[in-house]
Amino acid sequence: MTDATRTSTYTHTDLPGLMGLMTGDEKHGPAATSTLDVVWVLYDRVLRVSPEGRDAPGRDRFLLSKGHGPMAYYAVLAAKGFVPVEWLPGFGSYDSPLGHHPDRTLVPGAEIGSGSLGHGLPIAVGTALGLRAQGLDEPRVWTLVGDAELDEGSNHEAIAFAGPAGLDRLHTVVVDNSSARYARPGGIAARFEAAGWSALTVDGRDHEALYTAFTAPHPGRPHVVVARVEPKSA
Repeated sequence: MTDATRTSTYTHTDLPGLMGLMTGDEKHGPAATSTLDVVWVLYDRVLRVSPEGRDAPGRDRFLLSKGHGPMAYYAVLAAKGFVPVEWLPGFGSYDSPLGHHPDRTLVPGAEIGSGSLGHGLPIAVGTALGLRAQGLDEPRVWTLVGDAELDEGSNHEAIAFAGPAGLDRLHTVVVDNSSARYARPGGIAARFEAAGWSALTVDGRDHEALYTAFTAPHPGRPHVVVARVEPKSA
């Protein structure tokens, strides 16, 4: 499967306007804005998936584990043609498919229902294993987690398994906005490296740095990119 043709008329500068269409309570704004650049670079330059091929066996899979702040995700999906822009103003309403947490049965392009923290990385490990078992070596699996999600033990079980299993089609982005309750000796990347992962830490607002880190070779090992952004405000 080749990279999807990027034919959208929307650009990164349009995303704040698209996000601004989503109003209402429980927006979890900081959770969304912290992920905006990561999600854009992935969908604009890295992921091999398109609206027409969102069910293709050879597609890349993107799993949003940080699903409690999905507005940036919805804005990018709209910009790339997965969902109609006209859906955005209804965000969070009773009859809208765009809920406060993404629902894979309602949102075209969404791979998982998410929002309960600590689930995305374990699901991604299982997805990578399933693709390997089917002999599908081309698809890549990406999951986006927040730094506070690493307080959940399920993630550490997944990290500890994926390295020795050599899941080199597995990629994780940790958006670090200093929300984690517990500090980690050596930083977040060191935890993954200790389990045999390839790890890079970059500025989560620098698109070129993100792209370079996302596409760095890591033969035989899963890969994590820690994307540092401004600390979450109180």
